[in-house]
Amino acid sequence: MENTPPTISDTMFAQIRDKNLFEQAKSYACSYMDNIPFRPVFPAPETLEKLAAFDEALPQQPQPAADALRMLAEYGSPATVAQTGGRYFGFVNGNVIPVALAARWFSDAWNQNAALHVMSPTVAKLEQVCERWLRELLGLPPETVAGFVSGTSIATICGLAAGRHALLKNLGWDVNEDGLFGAPPIRVIVSEQAHSTVFKALSILGLGRKRVELIPADAAGRISVAHLPELDASCLVILQAGNVNSGSFDDFEHICSVAQYTGAWVHIDGAFGLWAAASPNKKRLTQGIEKANSWSADGHKTLNTSYDCGIIFCKDQDALLASMQTTGAYIQYGENRDGMLYTPEMSRRARAVELWAALRFLGGSGAAELVDGLCERAAQFAAELAGNGFRVLNEVVFNQVLVACDTPAETKAVLAGVQASGECWCGMTIWQGQPAIRVSVCSWSTTPDDVQRSVQAFIEARDLAA
Repeated sequence: MENTPPTISDTMFAQIRDKNLFEQAKSYACSYMDNIPFRPVFPAPETLEKLAAFDEALPQQPQPAADALRMLAEYGSPATVAQTGGRYFGFVNGNVIPVALAARWFSDAWNQNAALHVMSPTVAKLEQVCERWLRELLGLPPETVAGFVSGTSIATICGLAAGRHALLKNLGWDVNEDGLFGAPPIRVIVSEQAHSTVFKALSILGLGRKRVELIPADAAGRISVAHLPELDASCLVILQAGNVNSGSFDDFEHICSVAQYTGAWVHIDGAFGLWAAASPNKKRLTQGIEKANSWSADGHKTLNTSYDCGIIFCKDQDALLASMQTTGAYIQYGENRDGMLYTPEMSRRARAVELWAALRFLGGSGAAELVDGLCERAAQFAAELAGNGFRVLNEVVFNQVLVACDTPAETKAVLAGVQASGECWCGMTIWQGQPAIRVSVCSWSTTPDDVQRSVQAFIEARDLAA
């Protein structure tokens, strides 16, 4: 009998048995982690040009698996942004705690679908545990439930959908049955400095810009209590735990108390700032958050889990489940937690695994130390920049620093020089109508020395721009 060539399944069974492919990936990953402190934070132009190696035609026949990993290591790794190092301050992108990364690697081998308990009892249990631990860590009400989604963008959609459902139900309208055509109007109360994802969520949910009541922000970026309109039971109020530029926190205690009295629904966008509640030193910033109805947060920001790891918290379980409802004869719900009831997705990865690993490793004191460390490095950044003649534009209450030079043109030139230096990377924003450099300290691995090196990069960029 002639030897027949192996099928693609034969080849993959062999890869599973011999483990060489996985050892190769492990070697490349470990090498990447070892070298991250010594490489430019943003890749050089010539490195980016080499990404053209991926511009090949789709192969007509199977290719060696090892070649795919080799290409990723040779061309992909050098062109990544060093977000897992200590000198990346662009956007609010966190690092990843080692145990969270290891747990994700491990759980990727499980390849669990987290939709139903019957699909993955382990993940359902870990989601249940994370929900309980997070309630305790953040001081949320005991009836709060959690859904595990890709990020705060989706978590915000979930929270506002739950609020829309609850408000309309209280007004005698079933949005699931009757839709939005002819529904009682909902008033949306939101700061003029709300994150762009809030407006995206409102648009997706059919609560467009014309029904949004934009409230002025004060000099620190907090929603102005003085300009807050009279609330009622048709109001969907959106607050911020951490202004995306200044890091400031809204007055939850006052606004949530008024909302509770009037029957309004409050959602708190706490992508990175909600974690302040985990720190005894910063918890005062979140005073009153327990009076809200829903909250959104990212584990992959301040808590430094891996991407993607967003969380929707909701005090009204019925409202969240109703707004995320899914039916189907083939769906097998059970007595235990079925995660898809709390999220828009059915199929989704087991992101609660690395969240659980991070929380168990850190514990309450470790989470507080992590939060405090980011805030301390941000304060150091602000102090050293101010000491070297830069203008710090905000009161540094959390992990955000806004910096400017003497003129807008100089600010832009300095940022361009900093970004080109490879020493660190920060982004540009507009603050009070003027360009500003936005420094977001989000990595557990940022050291005092990293801050000093980054400040020196600012100084050198300013000297070159002079």
